Amino acid sequence: MKRNESPKRLRKTQGEMRVEYRFDYAKTRPNRFADRMKNGAVAVILDPDVAAVFGSSKEVNTFLRSVIATLPVRVHKRAKVG
Repeated sequence: MKRNESPKRLRKTQGEMRVEYRFDYAKTRPNRFADRMKNGAVAVILDPDVAAVFGSSKEVNTFLRSVIATLPVRVHKRAKVG
């Protein structure tokens, strides 16, 4: 025997969002991490095995700077016109 189901209630207006999706902007707070990104920082995701080697972003930056210092200097050649 089928269970009698009550018909689903329709929202009064189609444009109205459900209660769980309504955001109360009065309760917002400033982003506490915004100061960290002011200088144009870039986020890079490290693989877990690589991340295990470094304890902090400072260590990663120090290592990368030392590797960059050992790279040969590139000479940019201009393309000949004509």
